[in-house]
Amino acid sequence: MADDSNKVVAEARDQFGKGAARKIRAAGKIPAVLYGHGTDPQHLTLPAHQLGLILRKANAVLDLDIAGSSQLALVKDVQKDPVRQIIEHIDLIIVRRGEKVQVEVPVHIEGESFSGTIVVQDLSTIHIEAEATHIPERLVVNVDGLEEGAHITAGDVTLPSGASLLSDADALVVAITVPSAPAAEETEEAEEAAEAEVAADAAAESAE
Repeated sequence: MADDSNKVVAEARDQFGKGAARKIRAAGKIPAVLYGHGTDPQHLTLPAHQLGLILRKANAVLDLDIAGSSQLALVKDVQKDPVRQIIEHIDLIIVRRGEKVQVEVPVHIEGESFSGTIVVQDLSTIHIEAEATHIPERLVVNVDGLEEGAHITAGDVTLPSGASLLSDADALVVAITVPSAPAAEETEEAEEAAEAEVAADAAAESAE
């Protein structure tokens, strides 16, 4: 959801290429491109520190101030240096209030399953459609007290009002299981193999 903390002053840029991008980043800014709704792409620079804080949340919607005009934009793609993890470029897509967008929302597990069981998370995100200004930060799955064999699918997850599920409703999100102990047969086989190896070593030594 766009709020005051997501208000960002964007500046138009007319220099391109790797050299220009390096200069922009050296000045504490990030190159970005804004597109969508049939408009020509706008090449911008955004404040790096502020963007770093905003991008801690998934599916951030920015309220851009471009030469005094306000424009809502959804962060579509963030390109980072693979080694230094510095943001190198951001793709933004124009959105309008009331417009619905398709996004992947992180799944957050809450609670503790029944004693002796473990929680196996199969999906880390769920694909939904929601209003651009009401995208949930995360979708909560509560596993408190669930016993072995319990499972939660995408269709079981509660979505915010107005949102709809795009992921397969039967897709497994979380399963509750009991950790498997080494089988007794495997333990016996390992012991027998070790004894056989010791016997073979002893036989080899006596033959020398």
